[in-house]
Amino acid sequence: MVLASVDTTALLAAFIQDERLPPTFAALAEHLHLPLAARIANWAQAPRDRPLVVGVCGPQGSGKSTLALLLTRLLKARGRRTANLSLDDLYLPRAARERLARDVHPLVRTRGVPGTHDPTLGLAVLDALARPGRTPLPRFDKAADDRAPEADWPVFEGPADVILLEGWCVGARPQPQEPLAAPVNALEAGEDPDGVWRGYANNALAGPYRPLFNRLDRLVLLTAPDFATVRAWRGEQEAKLRERLAAEGRDAAQTMDDTALDRFLAHYQRLTEWIAQDLPKHADVTVRLDAHRWPMETHGL
Repeated sequence: MVLASVDTTALLAAFIQDERLPPTFAALAEHLHLPLAARIANWAQAPRDRPLVVGVCGPQGSGKSTLALLLTRLLKARGRRTANLSLDDLYLPRAARERLARDVHPLVRTRGVPGTHDPTLGLAVLDALARPGRTPLPRFDKAADDRAPEADWPVFEGPADVILLEGWCVGARPQPQEPLAAPVNALEAGEDPDGVWRGYANNALAGPYRPLFNRLDRLVLLTAPDFATVRAWRGEQEAKLRERLAAEGRDAAQTMDDTALDRFLAHYQRLTEWIAQDLPKHADVTVRLDAHRWPMETHGL
């Protein structure tokens, strides 16, 4: 499938230049991004009294953010007013996570796992995007590890036709209790031996995250071959960030060395592996990526 009445060649060339992507990205986009945009545009044709909400879930480094950005451009080119919201921009402010670290478990201080976002804010944004008028879209400043000032949030002119909600655990369902008992890595074994932290995250999925994820009309899922591949992808991202900061003459202290990156990613391992096991049977589109992020197998397109 291709998008009719849209100059996708020019649009794609501009996107590759804007996002500083390699020329080889064009082949991937032709294979995955353009057909997926066509599928979403088809979903959006059905009569409805609110925006179509499409979740885009994928592990760190899988390309989901780039996918959502290009889908937004392609859908806008088709005349669909499309809002792009990242789960990362719904993180709780640092002060709130510090309180949870004291009251629940120290590991909650690190943003990322369920329990460190504000699902209520996400629901409020979805509701606002369904109405005419201006909707500020939340932004999180990862360098400051805190929510950006509201004055810096971009504004979407609504109502939206399509809302893309992307994030590494978008649509995730809670694990059964039995697998929670055994640690999956050294971080859990050493710093969460009683399972308080992982239980808190799992309960968040069963509780406050459910109303937000229940608003998804469709779910697109990207999966990696294994968690070692996710570690490699995230390492590539960190290396590119260091290179970019060095080229700009900026301090690279905010980047992580291998030890810090391994510890950081250990927070995500359990749920990343559970999502890859559980969500394929619930997603509308599932894309199994190889180690080079090329779709090995696609269901639902």
